[in-house]
Amino acid sequence: MKVLVISDTHGLLRPEVVALAHSADAILHAGDVGKPEILDTLREAMPGEVHAIRGNVDRTAPLKALPETLLLELGGVWIYLLHDLTQLDRNQLNLVPEVAGMQVVISGHTHQPKLEGRGGVLYLNPGSVGPRRFRLPVACAWLHLKGDQITAEPVTLEV
Repeated sequence: MKVLVISDTHGLLRPEVVALAHSADAILHAGDVGKPEILDTLREAMPGEVHAIRGNVDRTAPLKALPETLLLELGGVWIYLLHDLTQLDRNQLNLVPEVAGMQVVISGHTHQPKLEGRGGVLYLNPGSVGPRRFRLPVACAWLHLKGDQITAEPVTLEV
């Protein structure tokens, strides 16, 4: 299973992201969608599932109805989405991913791509595909799920 992981569109859906969406089996959006049309366009671009959570900028309807966090199973892999990883790091969510059986934690918010393993859990921040912030790259990631094999492939977009 090939999952496109994006975050922090902030109302801007780049054509490069839509092109990637055509190759995805599923899309995960880690918050700060910005405009509901973003999710509509992603759903139209690919036949699979689009899952999204709300970020700190998603304060008005219908985006404020998105869940704050999401636990889902894709391809036999348990994935947890939240926008701001500091909530988890500060234990504000009363959750320990490795104890709960999660294999992947996906977050956004910082606009900075990051990939690391901790306690047997893959932590992925795809970066931001929305408006460029400071000198950070415009980035997303592929998550490849094949049985017990979980790999992440960072993608920097040339824009």
